[in-house]
Amino acid sequence: MKLLRYGPHGEERPGLLDAHGTIRDLTGVVADIDGAALAPASLARLAAINPATLPAVDGAVRIGACVARPVNFICIGLNYADHAAETGSPIPKEPIVFLKSLGAYSGPYDDVLIPRGSVKTDWEVELGVIIGTTARYVPEAAAMDHVAGYCVVNDVSERAFQLERGATWDKGKGCDTFGPVGPWMVTRDEVADPQNLAMYCDIDGVRMQDGSTRTMIFNVRQIVSYVSHFITLHPGDIIATGTPPGVGMGKKPEPVFLRPGQTMTLGVAGLGEQRQAVRAA
Repeated sequence: MKLLRYGPHGEERPGLLDAHGTIRDLTGVVADIDGAALAPASLARLAAINPATLPAVDGAVRIGACVARPVNFICIGLNYADHAAETGSPIPKEPIVFLKSLGAYSGPYDDVLIPRGSVKTDWEVELGVIIGTTARYVPEAAAMDHVAGYCVVNDVSERAFQLERGATWDKGKGCDTFGPVGPWMVTRDEVADPQNLAMYCDIDGVRMQDGSTRTMIFNVRQIVSYVSHFITLHPGDIIATGTPPGVGMGKKPEPVFLRPGQTMTLGVAGLGEQRQAVRAA
């Protein structure tokens, strides 16, 4: 099942994508694609609905972030062995955890703004994990029970802000529009193996990232368990699980960064595709 939110900024409505690619309106069935809607009983109820009985939505409508604004937007850094290698970084012994500002949270087709003073804005296609039930001190064996589904995340990053302006990454990760999410959430039952998903990112039609979740250092089960020992995970929270190689800062012989007027197109197998125009803030 593919769940999404559509409509103008701040006025998004709940919907699902049927097998023919038509958006179906869930207004009146659930209030939003939020924590309550992602509970196991709620997802079972939604899965039992015949999509053809729901009103069709104009396909030209804006698609928003696939879940309502979360309590936590969590990211895992340097979680792909081949990405760590391209940046010259050692393999982490434990997951690197940081929080992305909720001000960055945006839709999959919304413009991405290069912040003022930026010289090194970069792209990162990532597998997003969406939490369905509260997770606190969860053992690895039970971690997947707390996952509602998966989505595409673009962890847009300003590398100079991230790496050259002090010891924390947050300044380079939390700028407005730096967290496109969606276009939809695919429920966990439809993703046979989250550790075997192809992923890509193109800039102006040129393939920059061409990777797979197979090269994750810490898998989804380990990440959910690990994070839950430090941060309580709430229904609707999102964990972006790291990026494969091909980011701009890792390009040889010289790094390559985003410029106004460019377009990012990125996706994860079975989870849909994002597309963002890049412009100056």
